[in-house]
Amino acid sequence: MSANKKEGFEIAESIDKVEHYVHDNKKSLSIIGGTIVLVVLAYFGYNQFIVKPQEEEARENMFIAEQYFGQDSINLAIAGDGSYPGFEEIVENYGSSPSGNLANYYLGMSYLKKGEYEKAIEALKNYDAEDDITGALSLGAIGGAYMELGNLDESITYYKKATDWDENNFTCPIFMKKTAFAYEQKKDYAAALDIYNKIKKDFPMSTEARDIEKYIGRAESAIGTSK
Repeated sequence: MSANKKEGFEIAESIDKVEHYVHDNKKSLSIIGGTIVLVVLAYFGYNQFIVKPQEEEARENMFIAEQYFGQDSINLAIAGDGSYPGFEEIVENYGSSPSGNLANYYLGMSYLKKGEYEKAIEALKNYDAEDDITGALSLGAIGGAYMELGNLDESITYYKKATDWDENNFTCPIFMKKTAFAYEQKKDYAAALDIYNKIKKDFPMSTEARDIEKYIGRAESAIGTSK
């Protein structure tokens, strides 16, 4: 038998097997097909009649809370003003919507401003980052909250995550420098020096690089003293 004939025979045999399987399992396949249709319809209905209206309502409420946040009226941003809800209520009622998700970010940042660091960490960890900037800032804010709580190891972990989130000239050198500061607090001056040198080399035009020689010198001095 030639290769082409053999291949044609195998294809025909495979098709025949599929036809027999469909014939023998019509009922099961119909149930499976019907289930898939129901799942698709349920998903569409959920998004159309629950998620979409929730998002529209959440977006309207977010506008007022964001205004309070921008004005540094933190308590009103968190708890609302009696007429409009704050970020706490928006998260609770619209958490599955995009605006409800973003409310976690603002809520965490609001708690951070108030010095309620554990609440800030909880809210920011619930935020599913929508873009590179807020993603890095939320991770960096968690690092800052851990720093305030005296947990240097977790602080370094999150500062590094913030640094790695998106390699850009804005957030990267900011959180690299904060990471180095945390290492200095741990008296790991070699690790701090390594980061300061990377800022100097990789982000020479950044704000953080302007006075980086001072920090390099400080770390080198600390290393020399400890020997």
